[in-house]
This record gives sequence, C-alpha cells and structure tokens, in this order.
Amino acid sequence: MNKMKEELIAPCGMNCRLCLGNQREKNHCKGCRIEIDLRVRCIIKNCSVIQSNKSGFCFECDKYPCRRLKQLDKRYRTKYHMSMLENLEQIKQYGTDSFLRSEENKWTCKECGNFVCVHRAFCLVCKTPFIE
Repeated sequence: MNKMKEELIAPCGMNCRLCLGNQREKNHCKGCRIEIDLRVRCIIKNCSVIQSNKSGFCFECDKYPCRRLKQLDKRYRTKYHMSMLENLEQIKQYGTDSFLRSEENKWTCKECGNFVCVHRAFCLVCKTPFIE
C-alpha cells in the first residue's frame, strides 16, 4: 500500500508525492527534501531561514507567508485546487502525522489505491479521474 511520507512534504507545504515529477518514471524527482541538485534554484527550498529552523517549514519564518509563497499558493489553488498555505497551517496546527493521514484520504485513487497526480487530476496508473 502507498504511504505518504514526511520527507516528501516540501518546506513550502507542497506534497511532493502528488507531484507529476515524483510520480513519473522518466526523470523521476525524489522530492525537495531528498533531491540534492545544485541546479535547482528554488528560492523557497534554498531559503536559509527554512534550513536553520526546527521544523524545516516556511511557517516558522518571520516573513511567512512571503510574496513567493503567496504567488505559488495562488497558482496551485487556481490551477490544481491545492493550497500550500492550507497545508502549512494544517501541519502547524495538527502536526505532520495528521496532515499525512488527511492527504492519504484525500488523494488516494478510489479505483486502484495509488495516489492521484495533483497536476493531472487523474490517477497516472489507472487513469481514473480525480473528483474531490
């Protein structure tokens, strides 16, 4: 059975397990916390405040939510019906374990049990459309 993993929750609140980059076989991305690629120039991922705080998430920053995070959140809410800010608030309020359980319930394909791709709104394994 698939499981959501804490190391696949990016500092910005993105659940990398739902990302097309993580789910595809070719050019597979291991996630923001695992992938060590000096070519990745994500300002959020490389933020020194995030790298030095206890949780590793943006919500501990004095500038939270910063302009970049707000822009990212707006794009994902509009295009993919997912909010990084809501994810971060849930993690901050209820903890990572609760967030992961919630994500598993929300994003598991009802047909085959794999995780739906947030960027495609369907299961990449069985092609079943995702209906919220």
